[in-house]
Amino acid sequence: MTSLGRPRRISLDDFRHEALDEVSSTNTEAFARARAGDSGFLWLTAERQTGGRGRRGRPWVSERGNLYSSLLLIDPAPTEQLGSLPLAVAVAVHAAVLSVMPASGEPVEIKWPNDVLIGRKKTSGILLEAERVTDGRMALAIGIGINIAHRPDLTLYPVTSLADQGVSVSAPEFFARLFAEMAEVLAFWDEGRGIAEIVRRWRRVACGIGEKITVNLPDRSISGIFSGIDDKGILLLDRGPDGIMSVAAGDVFFG
Repeated sequence: MTSLGRPRRISLDDFRHEALDEVSSTNTEAFARARAGDSGFLWLTAERQTGGRGRRGRPWVSERGNLYSSLLLIDPAPTEQLGSLPLAVAVAVHAAVLSVMPASGEPVEIKWPNDVLIGRKKTSGILLEAERVTDGRMALAIGIGINIAHRPDLTLYPVTSLADQGVSVSAPEFFARLFAEMAEVLAFWDEGRGIAEIVRRWRRVACGIGEKITVNLPDRSISGIFSGIDDKGILLLDRGPDGIMSVAAGDVFFG
């Protein structure tokens, strides 16, 4: 995406899509395409994954009927700007989910940093992974799974599916909405230069600001009041007498 000088604004026509039947994972397939020289802006979707994974290597249930997709980007932004990309992806997924929900449906919100919730139940999984390929390019795979017809039974969080919410939509129909929303949001994100607009949109649909939360870190758990995010998307945790703590990564639980 980057080039000498300021790049042109990306548009819907820049993106390609390839529909697959069964893969290990769409992110794995995306990296294989990058190693083979793909130029990026490539969406891959699959009917089923045999080795789907979520954050921290957790397995991702991949039955037919749900959406399993990855967007491959090559050199998407300077390294220091990539921290805001998960927020942008969440904003796009939120917009796609909201677009199929009935007017009387439960609230659609984002739990920091990028889980989309319906009625405080998780309905999507987003996993961003990066790899430096042999020619020096940085490949970034944005994996997005949506519970459309099915949902897993055993999870860390309450979960739901679009079918549970009374939404009748196929995976290809939903993907068409996600395809369009992602193109628009990435154009606003503009390689990180549009972070202010992304943060504004994220805050507007954030879940749990002002509530007590627990954040699980790799080595400990901390609790406090969720005070929102700063201008770079970092979580702000009000720990009372201990002041405001900034958290760059962690698993958030309410209550």
